[in-house]
Amino acid sequence: MAIANIKVTLLCPIEKVWDKVTDLNDFIWRSDLINIRIIDKNTFVEISKDGIETYFKVIECIKNQSWSFEIENKNIKGTWTGKFYSHGDKTTLDFTENIMSKKIIFKPFVGSYLRKQQKLYFKDLKKALNCEEASFVQKI
Repeated sequence: MAIANIKVTLLCPIEKVWDKVTDLNDFIWRSDLINIRIIDKNTFVEISKDGIETYFKVIECIKNQSWSFEIENKNIKGTWTGKFYSHGDKTTLDFTENIMSKKIIFKPFVGSYLRKQQKLYFKDLKKALNCEEASFVQKI
């Protein structure tokens, strides 16, 4: 099991950040995805550029505060929790993934995979929002 946490403060209002992160119909800014298939209001599938389908089941959604999922694909299973904090015209995002590998061969690489994905996500998000980063902390 690997737990990865990333905290980033963006020079962007929380409403703008929340809307971009939670709009599943607007995924074109995500450089790692080719599609998102929405199954219902609480279930969706992200399809990566390498064809991996990851299933997400929403377990909490509180506007401008938190968004959490159960996650599963052929390689991993776990949870993702995103917390959103407003500081005037800045927003702090605190994202935590708690993931276990389904395949023994993948276990040693889960932590580095999560760190890489988190960095890519925030690089893409900052570009899509056209917002600067005020601070960045990543832990695993």
